[in-house]
Amino acid sequence: MEVCCNLEVDVNGEQIFFVDKKTVASYCGKLSKLFGRSKGSLRNLKVIFQGFPGGAEGFELMLKFCYNNGNLEMSPSNVPLLYSVAEFVEMNSSISGTQNLQEQIEKFLEDISDWTWSELLNALKRCQDLCNTPLVVVDKCLDCLVGRLNLAVEASSCPSTSSPDSWALRVSCDTKSSESLKTGFSNGLWWFDELLVLTPDFVKMIVQFMLKRSFDEVVVSKFLIYYQKSKFSTATRDEKRKIVEVVIETLYVLEQNSISCKSLFSILRVGLGLNIDKCIRNKLEKMIGARLDRGSLDNLLLPSPSGMNYLYDVNLVLRFVKAFLHEKTSRTCSMALRRVARLMDLYMAEVAPDPCLKPSKFLALAKALPEYARSSHDDMYRAVDMYIEVHTEMTEEEKVKICCALNYEKLSVETFLNLSKNTRFPSMSSLQALVSEQVKLKTLLQTAKNSKSITHSCHELDECGDKSTDRAETGDRVVLYAEKLDFPDDDEKLKAHIEGIQWRVMELERVCTKLEIQMGKVMKSRVTSSRHSELKSLPWLCS
Repeated sequence: MEVCCNLEVDVNGEQIFFVDKKTVASYCGKLSKLFGRSKGSLRNLKVIFQGFPGGAEGFELMLKFCYNNGNLEMSPSNVPLLYSVAEFVEMNSSISGTQNLQEQIEKFLEDISDWTWSELLNALKRCQDLCNTPLVVVDKCLDCLVGRLNLAVEASSCPSTSSPDSWALRVSCDTKSSESLKTGFSNGLWWFDELLVLTPDFVKMIVQFMLKRSFDEVVVSKFLIYYQKSKFSTATRDEKRKIVEVVIETLYVLEQNSISCKSLFSILRVGLGLNIDKCIRNKLEKMIGARLDRGSLDNLLLPSPSGMNYLYDVNLVLRFVKAFLHEKTSRTCSMALRRVARLMDLYMAEVAPDPCLKPSKFLALAKALPEYARSSHDDMYRAVDMYIEVHTEMTEEEKVKICCALNYEKLSVETFLNLSKNTRFPSMSSLQALVSEQVKLKTLLQTAKNSKSITHSCHELDECGDKSTDRAETGDRVVLYAEKLDFPDDDEKLKAHIEGIQWRVMELERVCTKLEIQMGKVMKSRVTSSRHSELKSLPWLCS
């Protein structure tokens, strides 16, 4: 039977085919509709296809199906291309009275569980090479592939603690030993290298299937980090940016504990150099901020963006702190908050010597955390002192603003004494420190007065008779010191007053120590007297 070639087909400008219009149209819904709408002569027709899946190769597969009465030998290697062609030319209606191509492919995919690992991986490689990705084939391949990976990870002895860097054996799909390895699942993480053939978009899809199957997220995060580092060796700059963006977006949906803060900072350093998308960078900053309490000073010392004259990227660190506070809204996270406060104190001390760091930025660092985050302000004081020492051009007003970030009530005695002699600090700071110290001393005074009252109430005890007078004298000394704490009206006496505060604090501490010892003896004497009937009962004030 002579075959008529009355249709010219240009496929993507690559190759021209002359085919029988009736034969092809009987299986292709798109061509059948096209010829049905044609009002002119049906002779010498020419059809031009743009974006035909697989180009000439895909069109030849379609012709084999059409000229073989709707039959074609299928395999895992040609199914992805066939399905794309079937969708493109609408071979999804049984207009010829026989089973159409799309239905045959879907029936063939029902036995996908019988495919080997290599066949699944090769099918995915073919899918990602096509412009029109056949999602039905991709989903089935990924689902089957992840199912086998899940078995491999479960069979591994320590999946969460394994590391690609510690593998003693690197295997390839082409060797018998690797095929045996896949069959026996002797190493749960052998697939790290195998999946390097996938594009970033396909890696993102396969991770989604992993999470649907409750895959170990620690393993998933390690695979993503390994994928990024391995692909970078041969990737172009644009490819690197794409890889990093996909890795960040995929890590963003994982649990916090599935990836270390150090790994996130490593990704950040790479991403900053590649100018990744701002939205994706914000996601990475939020992830780091949520784990900031697990970071280190070295992690935070990131260079400033190009065009900036200061050394470190202070704005980035401030965004980290903001993200941390947004995640840790409850005070139940006090331990994490204190770790971040300690980290910020170290960071402030590190950036303080930078001569280009503006006072407003340093003040923002000092006030980034709430006041209750720090139990002591000694480290912050040292950072502030260093900043003021380096930035000699600051005005008095700027110094006062920075010093206002300090809580002088949270300074230790040694730090307070250092502040009282520090000529670099503004005089207002010294006054605030004295006020805070006076509050401390008055608190101690109240304790001493209470101790004195108890002492006088217990003076009837024979054992304590001789000591009562000493305690009274000690109490009088405490009152005397308290009276001397009033600030002098004359500013010229301020310096002398500051110098005198040191011995007052030390003397008061000694007085309080003596009172505590004497109170202990009084209470001990009261217990002893209650046990011996020959002693008098204690007055009610001591009971």
